[in-house]
Amino acid sequence: MNQRSEDMLFTSIRSISEKIKSGDVSPVELTRKSLERADRLQPRLNAFLDIWHHEAIDQAKKAEAEIAAGNYIGPMHGVPIALKDLVDVAGKPTTAASKVLQQNIATRDATITTRLKRSGAVVIGKTNLVEFAFGPTGLNPYTGDARNPWDDNRITGGSSSGSGVAVAAGMVHAAIGSDTGGSIRMPAALCGIAGLKPTYGRVPRSGVLDLSWSQDHVGPMTRSAIDCGILMNVISGYDGADIASSQHAVPDFTADIDMGLDGLRIGVPQDYFFDAEIADKVVIQSVRKAIDLLERNGAEIVEVSMPWVSDGRPINVVISLAEAAAVHEKLINDHADDYTPAVRGRIHSAMGISAIDYIRAQRARRTFAEKMSEATKGVDVLITPTVPSQTPTIDECTPRAGESVASGGADIPLFTSIFDVTGQPSLSVNCGFDSEGMPIGMMVTGRPFDEGTVLRVGHAYEELANWNKRYPQI
Repeated sequence: MNQRSEDMLFTSIRSISEKIKSGDVSPVELTRKSLERADRLQPRLNAFLDIWHHEAIDQAKKAEAEIAAGNYIGPMHGVPIALKDLVDVAGKPTTAASKVLQQNIATRDATITTRLKRSGAVVIGKTNLVEFAFGPTGLNPYTGDARNPWDDNRITGGSSSGSGVAVAAGMVHAAIGSDTGGSIRMPAALCGIAGLKPTYGRVPRSGVLDLSWSQDHVGPMTRSAIDCGILMNVISGYDGADIASSQHAVPDFTADIDMGLDGLRIGVPQDYFFDAEIADKVVIQSVRKAIDLLERNGAEIVEVSMPWVSDGRPINVVISLAEAAAVHEKLINDHADDYTPAVRGRIHSAMGISAIDYIRAQRARRTFAEKMSEATKGVDVLITPTVPSQTPTIDECTPRAGESVASGGADIPLFTSIFDVTGQPSLSVNCGFDSEGMPIGMMVTGRPFDEGTVLRVGHAYEELANWNKRYPQI
């Protein structure tokens, strides 16, 4: 790839949009470069399930003509993006990367698809994922495993595996992911990009396939916190077609993003997240260094006691399994043999969760959320590692003969899933690399509907540390 292509494809949305607006960069040229890179890397990384060459170029030509006529819409106008294959696009398959839904053609656009199209974004295709978004590693024996662009023998994290790869490898400037136990933030951490799980209900899910209706979130995956904010300005807001959609006022998520760290109180949990028996030493050290950098640049660091916080993962698991069983009850009865063994096994085991267990988990969830609110009332955000471990290999996470699930990668959701239980906004940004050159993620979690502060902290850190400026040489 020549230097101009690298400059175009790895430039932030904030920067490239100014060049598109001024006419210095052509949306058609940019889209062609994205498609060429996606085509070249697809055999190696398996990020996409479908790439729409002709439609993408047509969208780019339309954007270019609109801008030339003085009808510039905003920062996403003419920018190539991708959608996780849970998101409906009219006339296209929505398969959830499963044989079960290979004939499932969407009859209309998801609400977020409509909003992205109205913003002038160029959708180049659908990305790979764990079957039905049901797993943390990113592996899928049916569609093939997405591979990490920093080392293609390693996992991407899931379930938004292809979205993470497509952004990290410079195939697109942004992608949409979904998050029920960490499926935006885990691949963001392992692929070295930024990924935001918004507040529950902030981004509508109508036209997006369900996994766990009371914990599913949809959000942006980009190479920087500010680009997440730009995308949030497009996809957020009330939607009457989504029963869980919030009517909370939608701000400009980038309005305060350059305000720095002065006056902000950053909470650091004393419990669980930095436990050397749970998290790898290099992960803890990298996040601690990041916290020190934030403190030296104006943030106040506050230790927060939360000895109960490890309860969050079991609550997340019970609710996710029970709700997934309800979603898949008819499908798995009719098409059990078409499911991959790991996902079929999870759903069948979930069928054994009783109504009493589910209700107890929902009650525990409410208590847990109240404890979290009380413990964090004196801070603006919490900072923790995103995932506790370094990136395992695909081989370590692939089941052996006779196994339905491998042990490798089982710890990846331990931290992220806690904030699916509470529904708080939670962002992963890159905070360094381990000795093998693999990214390490830092998680910034804020108060409900305060994505602005979360993004402000993430952006301030990125500007200080510059880890997000690195990209895989592939």
